[in-house]
Amino acid sequence: MHRVLVPALLLAVVIPLVADDARKAVTIFNGKDLAGWVNVNCAPNTFTVQDGEIVTDGKPTGFLRTDKHYENFVLEMEWKHSNVKAVGNSGLFVWGDPLPAVGTGYTRGIEVQVLVNFEVDWATSHGDLFSIWGAKCKPDRPHPKGYERCLPSERRCKGGGEWNHYKVTGNDGAIKLEVNGKEVSGLSQCSPRKGYLALESEGAECRFRNLKLTELPSTNPKPEEVADLDRGFVSLYNGVNLDGWEANDSWKAGEVLTCTGDKPLSTTAKPGAIDLLFDVLLPKETTEATLTVRGQDIPVTAKPGVWKRLHLVTDAGKGTPIVLPALKGLQVRNVFLKKAK
Repeated sequence: MHRVLVPALLLAVVIPLVADDARKAVTIFNGKDLAGWVNVNCAPNTFTVQDGEIVTDGKPTGFLRTDKHYENFVLEMEWKHSNVKAVGNSGLFVWGDPLPAVGTGYTRGIEVQVLVNFEVDWATSHGDLFSIWGAKCKPDRPHPKGYERCLPSERRCKGGGEWNHYKVTGNDGAIKLEVNGKEVSGLSQCSPRKGYLALESEGAECRFRNLKLTELPSTNPKPEEVADLDRGFVSLYNGVNLDGWEANDSWKAGEVLTCTGDKPLSTTAKPGAIDLLFDVLLPKETTEATLTVRGQDIPVTAKPGVWKRLHLVTDAGKGTPIVLPALKGLQVRNVFLKKAK
């Protein structure tokens, strides 16, 4: 046997290089404010910072996302639902788009369930993983009803009013979830497998703290496996009230805007040229309509009960409000205006 002697000086050089290459966890919530996060489609007070925690009051349905894409990572966080006895629903969205999917308050992506006091034959309160709104995945264990949803192998979550620790590892399109120190759920073949991380608002007060993330090396996703990038759209409707709009008795505010009369709805702001996105649901049993915004006719054809996303780019009507036309029974949500350059 030949023994190879490595000079001490060489070892002194190699060891620091290995240490420097080690990936370190970084805090993605500073405990003071929401710097690094984007309120996508919620009211200003839906997500707040209290006592070093991100707190959602659950109203409206929507999400707070990171301001950057993540691909492969290890994320650790703690969460707690405030109500001890009631059903508490929230979630962590992984690899999501910057805007909600059509007709919904949620992003397309993978959801890591954050839930208490809810048990049925197809879902648990102990760390389910599943695809939502057009994302795809393969559960590590087949779901009893065939859903793209992995039920946990063990029930380890604590109940309402108690802190839980999640460790989420996303790597090469696979996700593993550890609940309070033990892996219980997993997915593979996820698409997208690069995108935004987000915290969900869904009807209940939930608290998050100690969010730390370690990025892992890229595994080079294909373009079609990467979520959309932020294009500068900001929400014009907060899902709670008509702040920012000229309120009238023909429109009802809620998670969706509903036209109940014959008066149009105008923004208080008077922007210049617009790049506008908004989702519409035509009145019951209506499959065709023409909506006029800023003097532009927008024909809409949709199946009954199916939301449609409309996109309008126009220079017409500069310096005037954006007006949603009156059509009794029309529902509107996800109203986004691209920020002026």
